[in-house]
Formats: sequence, structure tokens, C-alpha cells
Amino acid sequence: MRRPMVAGNWKMHGSRGENARLVEELIGGLPPAASADCVVCPPFVYLQEVGRMLRDSPIALGAQDTCAEPQGAFTGEISAGMLKDIGCKYVIVGHSERRLIFRESDQLVARKFAAAHAKALIPILCVGEQLADREANRTEEVIARQLDVVLELCGPDVLGQGVVAYEPVWAIGTGRNATPQQAQDAHAFIRARIAARDARIAAETRILYGGSVKAGNAAELFAMPDVDGGLVGGASLKADEFLAIIAAAR
Repeated sequence: MRRPMVAGNWKMHGSRGENARLVEELIGGLPPAASADCVVCPPFVYLQEVGRMLRDSPIALGAQDTCAEPQGAFTGEISAGMLKDIGCKYVIVGHSERRLIFRESDQLVARKFAAAHAKALIPILCVGEQLADREANRTEEVIARQLDVVLELCGPDVLGQGVVAYEPVWAIGTGRNATPQQAQDAHAFIRARIAARDARIAAETRILYGGSVKAGNAAELFAMPDVDGGLVGGASLKADEFLAIIAAAR
């Protein structure tokens, strides 16, 4: 059975004081034996400090991105090995903001996925369509393209050791979110796409929903059979909201 998971992407938010308060409230509010995996992904500059705060807690540390190269003359980049070295367990790759704002290609995202896996990090692969794609009935076409590049480069075995997050771009930070059935349809398509390569791996792969997940809609979304939790943006910066979402994932 797939264990539920909730990951918080802090994006470019936070300060040392704000982070300390948030982590303290999260650790204090989690039940002793949570039935869902919990991850927080702070900005790079706070990773090591937040990691120290999370030590001996049930919350895992994740990064928001990684370089596709293992090392070298890549000014400003952070390698997967460096992330592993400071205690990260997870890393997000291919977030829609990286794809759209920073023009990351499907091929680059696949290489980042492979680089993370090579250093024993668990990549969280983001896939999803823009509003124009959905309105033109190209949702499955876009998801298939983004997913297939990773499957071709890494194979289903490696993909299955990561996590997939479906994030409809039109529902990120807009206050809009996919209906539970829209989310389920996309998640079922992703699982079927992986199953075409390996049914066992498809059945075991966790697929998260990301797109304006909040306490008020989490339970409904997570009740869908192929939705295994959430990749949470703004709501992960509020301890009470994030804890309510984790509770809904049980």
C-alpha cells in the first residue's frame, strides 16, 4: 500500500526567525506516529539550519531544485551530492516555475532527476499543464511528454524510486484548484502511463497533487484513489494549515 506523503515547498519565503517558529510549531503539532510522510523544502540558504532543527523529528528535509551536473565550474549551482551531504532526503525537480520562468526543458529536468537518484536523493518530479493546454484538451499530451523523457532516460525502476507530483499550472498560487475528479483523472493517466512500462512499479509509485492545496480541500482531494498526498505551496508556510493537510492525508 502506498504511504501518503505531504511535502511543503516554501519557495522564496522565510527568514531565520520565521523558519524557527514554523518548524517548532510543526514538530509540536505532529502526532507521535504520523501515518503520512512529511517533508519541508526551504530555500537553499536555510537548508542546513532547518535540517538541524528537524533532527530527530519525523519531518524530512528536501530541496527545491538541484543541478544536473555532479560538480564543476557551474557558478551559483548546487549539486545533488551537496544536498545529500547536508542532510537532504528529497529534492523537487521540474517545478512549473523552473520550467516556465527559467526555461528548463523536459530533457534538463530528466537529467536532474537522474542526478538526484545517483546521489541517493528521492526526486519529486513535477509534471502538469498550463491553462491553454487544458482548454485545448492537451493535458494528457503534455503530461505524457514530460513523463516519457524521464522514463526514457532513467527507466521505470528509477522513476518508481522517486515521487511524481501533478501540478496543473493554472491552479498554482491562483486560488483555483483542480476538482477532485480532475486531479484523479490526471493521476490515473500518469499511473497508466507508467504501467505501460511496468504495472508493479506504477501501482507502487506515489503521485502527489500540487495546485492550491489547503486545509479546506485536502481531504476531498486525498480521498481520490490515485492521489497519494500533496505538494503544498503557500499553505505550507502556516503551521496550522500544513498540519491540517497532513492530518487529511492519513
